[in-house]
Amino acid sequence: MCVERLTGSWPGKALTTVELYRLIDETEETRNREDRIRAIIGMGESGDPRVVTPLIACSRDRDAEVRGYATEALHKLRSGRAVSALIERLRDKGELPGTRQRAAAALALIRTYDAVKELKERLSDSRETDNIRRYVSEVIRKAGIR
Repeated sequence: MCVERLTGSWPGKALTTVELYRLIDETEETRNREDRIRAIIGMGESGDPRVVTPLIACSRDRDAEVRGYATEALHKLRSGRAVSALIERLRDKGELPGTRQRAAAALALIRTYDAVKELKERLSDSRETDNIRRYVSEVIRKAGIR
């Protein structure tokens, strides 16, 4: 993912309601991948809980790159409402490894019962890839999860 070329227009300031809803509309109505990704990045940087539901929808998109950016945005927001979607991304062995890792990192930060349970299941699942198990072990350790 080439975040550098897409993030230039979001200086990290608080967005107005109009700007926020424009970003949400772009993720739902625009077919252009770069415009959608730029909107997803802006939504993640907004810190606004109103964007969680649209980001969850984007995390289930057909486009793997869109799913990856949406998962990263959900990671930044740390919302318990995103746990089910993040679990889906982590469980999907056909998903890009980086997206699965971002989902694991987000679950470790959110730390709900279901999030922690899923991380521990990934860690103990012998059918899980070694890379994901190592990564999950690391995020569990860093988060101080027992």
